[in-house]
Amino acid sequence: MTQSHDKILIVDFGSQVTQLIARRVREEGVYSEIVPYQSAEKAFREMKPKGVILSGGPASVTEAFAPDAPQMIFQEDVPVFGICYGEQTMAKQLGGEVEGGHHREFGRAEVEVIQDSKLFEGVWRVGEKYPVWMSHGDRVTKLPDGFHAVGVSENAPFAVVANEARRYYGVQFHPEVVHTPHGALLIRNFVRNIAGCTGDWSMKAFREEAVERIRAQVGTGRVICGLSGGVDSAVAAVLLHEAIGSQLTCVFVDHGLMRAGEAEEVVSLFRHAYNIPLVHVRAEETFLGALAGVTDPEVKRKTIGKLFIDVFEEEARKVGGADFLAQGTLYPDVIESVSFTGGPSVTIKSHHNVGGLPERMNMRLVEPLRELFKDEVRALGRELGLPEAFVGRHPFPGPGLAIRCPGEITPEKLDILRKADAIYLEEIRRAGLYDDIWQAFAVLLPVRTVGVMGDGRTYEHVCALRAVTSVDGMTADFYPFDMKFLARVATRIINEVKGINRVTYDVTSKPPGTIEWE
Repeated sequence: MTQSHDKILIVDFGSQVTQLIARRVREEGVYSEIVPYQSAEKAFREMKPKGVILSGGPASVTEAFAPDAPQMIFQEDVPVFGICYGEQTMAKQLGGEVEGGHHREFGRAEVEVIQDSKLFEGVWRVGEKYPVWMSHGDRVTKLPDGFHAVGVSENAPFAVVANEARRYYGVQFHPEVVHTPHGALLIRNFVRNIAGCTGDWSMKAFREEAVERIRAQVGTGRVICGLSGGVDSAVAAVLLHEAIGSQLTCVFVDHGLMRAGEAEEVVSLFRHAYNIPLVHVRAEETFLGALAGVTDPEVKRKTIGKLFIDVFEEEARKVGGADFLAQGTLYPDVIESVSFTGGPSVTIKSHHNVGGLPERMNMRLVEPLRELFKDEVRALGRELGLPEAFVGRHPFPGPGLAIRCPGEITPEKLDILRKADAIYLEEIRRAGLYDDIWQAFAVLLPVRTVGVMGDGRTYEHVCALRAVTSVDGMTADFYPFDMKFLARVATRIINEVKGINRVTYDVTSKPPGTIEWE
């Protein structure tokens, strides 16, 4: 992230949807960065943002040790937009009052606009009511000097507040979620009209700046890049090749946990289409041997992560030594792998390319995509000219089929899973649904059930199907397939895949579930 673009700093107080604020800001062509409140002052000084957004959070500002925004933010001439907890802490820190124990608001509500505000320009009009999404137990009961209410709801007399002179705004609802229909436009007003950001952050600009950053970081050093078969590592590799050419060697570790035909596709694309030096490491026995008897999903992820680094270090020595290891780490990986409090207890899950790296790793990391969300990586891939079949493919986790096979992993179970997964994806493509779905895959459950096939009794595996819609992978809903489609897929899997006699469909959203099963 260079200093040449306008920036918005998002101070995170622990909301589950803080990432959506960053997405809404970036949709306006403005670079945004999420920083925990503890390190927000340092980030503010370094970023020099044109505006600050204070996120929601689970705490109550009435508690003794409730988190605060850095006071120095309010001493600078910078616009501030407080959302939910962000509104409450801004009110309290500037001399207002917040109380708990009032009527709570969770879910859909209506805000009535009672005064004009720059926040509402071209979006909301005085006297009208608009649907919003609320999620709060406390509420502001006294405003700081210079503030006035511009919107009210049934249980929040200060649902929207403004100090137009200082360009401070607060909302009790969540404009970043889709359940607030005009929320993105309110954020746009803050970012573009109030903070004055120009909206010049694009994938074309990112590409040019990333190339310069890579060259500055790497110098004349050698880089090896791990290819996983997914779009992230592919885009990272092509970007690196543009930046440093022959200093890059790609390593594709075929760990025996890929989907059907995937290894051949990856090797063909990079060796033939891009002429990038590629080492194809066949390491199925190594990985499956290390995973034998392992059932805990975190142990699986960390075992795979460790082995990846072992293999990379070995291959680096073979190519004459490498100084850097490149990875396709994305912003959601970073956010999910580092807990909000900085403590060890709130991590959602370890990503093999973030949480699984051993401290002894002998190469320095190059992570050119770590500022980007998934849809931004796809846009960058198109900017770099990657084929649509590769750019548009569904996300595939680094640990591969290991985390789609709960329980112990065996070659036999992986073979069953590959066949079921291939049928499922084939039917999705045939129905023209592939691009409507964020991610779809089969899971082989560690459960056997009784079935009747022909005149015989069977006792075989259960296959679960998963398909979700999402924008950035941080939240997701299950895809509402037609029942005839599911019946057709289930019939094909049961008839064509020996070892499965029952098929289920997963209708869990994220949250509470994750997209992957492990």
